Amino acid sequence: MEASELLKKVRKIEIKTRGLSKHIFAGQYHSAFKGKGMTFSEVREYNYGDSIRDIDWNVTARFNHPYIKIYEEERELTVILIIDVSGSKFFGTGGQMKSDLITEIAAVLSFSAIQNNDKIGVILFSDRIEKFIPPKKGKQHILRIIRELIDFRPQGTGTNISEAVKYFTSVIKKRSTAFVISDFIDEGFEDALRIANRKHDVIAMEIFDQREGVMPNAGLIKFRDAESGKSVWIDTSRKSTRRKYADHWAAKKNKLAETFNKSGIDSISLCTDEDYVRPLINLFKKRDSRN
Repeated sequence: MEASELLKKVRKIEIKTRGLSKHIFAGQYHSAFKGKGMTFSEVREYNYGDSIRDIDWNVTARFNHPYIKIYEEERELTVILIIDVSGSKFFGTGGQMKSDLITEIAAVLSFSAIQNNDKIGVILFSDRIEKFIPPKKGKQHILRIIRELIDFRPQGTGTNISEAVKYFTSVIKKRSTAFVISDFIDEGFEDALRIANRKHDVIAMEIFDQREGVMPNAGLIKFRDAESGKSVWIDTSRKSTRRKYADHWAAKKNKLAETFNKSGIDSISLCTDEDYVRPLINLFKKRDSRN
């Protein structure tokens, strides 16, 4: 991709996602992922979206302006985005590919992190570890992350979530919040998620396209697996074939939900042709209610 075209895409994503982070997610991010510490540290001015339960009423009365209590573990958080860059990300029928949605979600979370004075790092993976961007702060760091997601070309095409999560637990020693952003076209990663979640706070974000669950009635079609490269001819005009495909997709979704539940992690599903703002807000509210 030409440098000028890349910069335009980065700027477009920055404008959209930075605004969302600042005006919608900032306060909810803080309460949803910072948690509650046991050691009181300091107070700071109240920001829109902060929980009223944290208001220090004595300090508020003294300065005639709302202040909230800050606990030691809330002062700085490390956020790691574990992002799937395998071949299946280049699929989408609703106006954007899965890779586009992944980039926007990553940008929203990144801007939310730096607005809360947190570090953000990235692990890009396919069937291998493709790239590790160590956690840092700052706008330039986030713009680098966005550029990588737009223009990165992985060596592998397959998916190995277990390997990515194990790598995360080995290189990140401090307790962190990790978002695994993938379409989860893989198996055997339940144990890795469960082990990682014992020390860290792990959240799964499944990215999918509506067409992945519905086979069109379009006669004889050649299908190609973007990850394995294998092709197969399928007669989609047969109702039984379309039904089996739909049943297989439903079973996959149910198994994935069961895997997340057994691993003890929060999860959400985000579709390429639907607004991701409401599901993210609901996730943040759900976590906030438990704190």
